[in-house]
Amino acid sequence: MTFYQRFESVIAFFLTLLITLIIIVATFRLFVEVINGLVLDVMDPLDHKMFQNVFGEIMTVLIALEFNHTLQYTVTRQQSVIQTKVVLLIALLAISRKFIILDLKETTAESMYGLAVITLAIGIVYWLLRERDDRLPQIQAPRHPNNTSTDANKHTV
Repeated sequence: MTFYQRFESVIAFFLTLLITLIIIVATFRLFVEVINGLVLDVMDPLDHKMFQNVFGEIMTVLIALEFNHTLQYTVTRQQSVIQTKVVLLIALLAISRKFIILDLKETTAESMYGLAVITLAIGIVYWLLRERDDRLPQIQAPRHPNNTSTDANKHTV
């Protein structure tokens, strides 16, 4: 392993620890907030604003979990760098969270259009990357007309 790969693993390990701590604290606070609100009847579960806040916080924890999971691949050396497709999926999760917590009464049409364009752009980039990755094994596998093994035919469309 090169010096930079070791450096990358150490940084990813510390980031994993930090994000794990953030996830634990955020989950605990979310749990306390929901239990206190429901048990003490401070929160109405049918109140739209409360519903948005709780699910926005849940999405935040899910985003952190996914990001942490991605970093663990780097720590365990299953991947040397963070994969672009995973980052795009995390970005889509973050935009989904934004749509959940969005107050339609206070949001301008321009902001909605902007979020829609960003969502569409990220979706298109993700689709293009997925298409490229799906076609990559076909390009790398040599095609010989006499080769009838199952491995050679596995990636044909």
